[in-house]
Amino acid sequence: MYKYWVYIVGNRGATTIYIGVTNDIKRRISEHKLGEVPGFTKRYKCDILLYFEEYNNIKNAIYREKELKGWRRERKEQLIATLNPHRVDLAANWF
Repeated sequence: MYKYWVYIVGNRGATTIYIGVTNDIKRRISEHKLGEVPGFTKRYKCDILLYFEEYNNIKNAIYREKELKGWRRERKEQLIATLNPHRVDLAANWF
């Protein structure tokens, strides 16, 4: 059985968030933390895992990622607060 994750990472100042999808959440978050992939998350230092959802179907995960990306910032913040009201790094103990 395959697993996929939709996730939200943010920066330390809580000014920027990024929504992505992956088939290996630990590897992908490690890449964000190490700044290994050039682009938006490296530029804005989005390396704190704030939220994630698990899926068994990639199409559902991609659909959800696009849905979340279409939301206004306030609604995204409310979603994060449902799982992580104190905005702690959910991956802090993974590595």
